[in-house]
Amino acid sequence: MRRVVRFLVGVTLGGSAFVAYLRFVGVDSVVTRATAIAPWAVPVVVALVVAEGLADGIGVWASVNPSETVSPGQAVQFALAGDFFDTLSPAGPVSSEPIMARFIGVTTGTTYSEALGVRGVAKYVKSGSQLLVSTVLAVVLLVGTPSARFVAVTLGGSLVGLVAVGGLAVRSRDRISGVLVALLGPVVARLSSLYRETPHDRSVVASALDRFWSRVVRFRDEPELVALVGLGGVLEQLLTAAALWVALAGTGTPVGLLPIVALIPLPQVASVVPVPASVGAYDVLLGGALAVVTGAPAPATAAAVVVVRTVSIPFGLSAGGLSAAFLRGWRPR
Repeated sequence: MRRVVRFLVGVTLGGSAFVAYLRFVGVDSVVTRATAIAPWAVPVVVALVVAEGLADGIGVWASVNPSETVSPGQAVQFALAGDFFDTLSPAGPVSSEPIMARFIGVTTGTTYSEALGVRGVAKYVKSGSQLLVSTVLAVVLLVGTPSARFVAVTLGGSLVGLVAVGGLAVRSRDRISGVLVALLGPVVARLSSLYRETPHDRSVVASALDRFWSRVVRFRDEPELVALVGLGGVLEQLLTAAALWVALAGTGTPVGLLPIVALIPLPQVASVVPVPASVGAYDVLLGGALAVVTGAPAPATAAAVVVVRTVSIPFGLSAGGLSAAFLRGWRPR
């Protein structure tokens, strides 16, 4: 009976989010997008989008494995549920990690801070791997194109910044923890006094931060898992690029695949726009970048982007909502 209830809740979550998406963009607009490319390309795009969603499970499995081994099916479930929360949140593609840490911690029998540590590292490695691939491709393929040099500069600068911030955070973790304990200690004490006779003190925050950093630095002893997280992220990048490449071919505008691969991380800056899934901003940025770099007509790149997004967003909402409903950890402890 409980599984039936969870299934119905999942269908409600995914269905409601999907209906909200349709109301936002308009049913007529979705139909127009779906008919903008050749019929043969639509099922291929759908298959590639689904494959990209499943491939995210590779990185989830590799990152969670140091805490407690999870099955491939559970890893895919975590990945799809994370996509669901990322899509709904206006905060961008990292907003699911604090949410998913709760469910991962319950499933693996670890603390919230430990689960947040492993997922934080996974997001960092995944983003870094994708930026590295994109930067190399941009330098090799795009640097000779004056109008596209900004792409190489933007990607390269983002990669350097990511590495610098990550390295500085790890090296200065004791100082960072000290500042956080000073800031969060009184807040935790105050909040815990509302439901505990003996409120938590600063040591609770310090202990949680120690567990978080211990999980982060533990990856130094697991380089094969770090590499697997990076490979999973690059595979996702390739599958997303392939979906756009097929969609462009379906509009009668064949272009090279590798320039599209280089551009995939670029529109993540659209997450600063406080709209779930960055609907509109992401589409405009990616469509415009594709037109500049590949030389394809802007109407064709816009059609390709919106077709892929019309498939990926409903898939993330429907399959992700169903996956989220079956997660363990909804009940507060």
